[in-house]
Amino acid sequence: MSSFATLLTVMRKELRDLSRDRRTLALTLLLGPLLYPVLILGMSKLAESRVKTQIEQPLEIPMIGGEHAPNLVRFLAAQGLNATEAPKDLTDAIRSQRIDVALRISPAFGKDWSEGRPALVEIIKDSTRRAADVPSSRLEAALGGYSQQVGALRLLARGIDPQVARPLDVAAQDLATAEAKRGMMLSVLLPILLTITSFLGGAYLVMDTTAGERERQSLEPLLATPAPRSAIVSGKIAAACAVGVASLLLTLAAFKISAQLSSGGVGRQLNMGFLPMLQMLLIMLPMLFIGTSLLTFLSAAAKSMKEAQSHMTWLMLLPMLPGYALMVYPIKSELWQFAVPFLAQNQMLLKIIRHEAISPQMWAVYLGAGFGLAALFWYAAVRRYHQERLAISG
Repeated sequence: MSSFATLLTVMRKELRDLSRDRRTLALTLLLGPLLYPVLILGMSKLAESRVKTQIEQPLEIPMIGGEHAPNLVRFLAAQGLNATEAPKDLTDAIRSQRIDVALRISPAFGKDWSEGRPALVEIIKDSTRRAADVPSSRLEAALGGYSQQVGALRLLARGIDPQVARPLDVAAQDLATAEAKRGMMLSVLLPILLTITSFLGGAYLVMDTTAGERERQSLEPLLATPAPRSAIVSGKIAAACAVGVASLLLTLAAFKISAQLSSGGVGRQLNMGFLPMLQMLLIMLPMLFIGTSLLTFLSAAAKSMKEAQSHMTWLMLLPMLPGYALMVYPIKSELWQFAVPFLAQNQMLLKIIRHEAISPQMWAVYLGAGFGLAALFWYAAVRRYHQERLAISG
């Protein structure tokens, strides 16, 4: 029997064994496609609803010393920022998130105002709470508008053109495309979710066909055959990749359906046309081979499924690291990044989401580095399968 025929035989055997366990097969194929789109759309809908409420509806601003600046309080009320009585322990209320933002007006506000000096008002907030961003921005913008308006009136009262205090007229031109702006949230979530799906899409089958068979003592008869070890390993990896591709296709299809069903917001952010989906699938293929080959190598050394599953904790973290790193330290896209595992997938998917072109050089570096690393892990797994102690459990 040729090596290729052995590969196909092993592949069919592993897929047939997996198909008998329908519950595991359903979880393997449907968990990501059902969970990820619901997660993104649900979080997005809640976030959009909260932001819309904070922008359009009146907000209550706890205020200390409002009696010192009645005109300012009335101006803020006209902007939809209504003053309320502040709690006794304002610091605890903000830190416990009962209050988003508060305003403290200095007791010397009236005196400083009448003498033409800057009057102190203090915005109190917790800058680490993202939920307070919109209320804080509205309050800061209203105070800034009030300050400019009163400053202009003071200059006019002294016979001075207010334009004198504006030596620069600053304008901004934003070159970001509408698609890139709408894709900002997905630029963080979608690469991580797709990378995890492809990297660990065939994880259960890989562990079951290596550590699981070793635990059940069913690996020894397979290794006793004259079939080349490389063909046996390739068959197991091919079976896991087939499951991973199916899971990945279902995930992409679920995202596309979610985008079509969504009435707005995140649905318009998803660049889920036929060509972008093909590009995403091609981007994820090297990661699928890397994940299955690496897990085959690791699971072959495990004596039981429990021992093999112990690797899942740190393997789950690997795809997330580039996304978190880019949030803390953004970097410009350079050619060398497309050769770095996980970072390369992140950068490639970002370009798809932002509707940016990917040059042939980027594709060549990415695919060459990705499949090269997968081949290295495949070779390591084959070498491990040549060890005779692999057939011995316990």
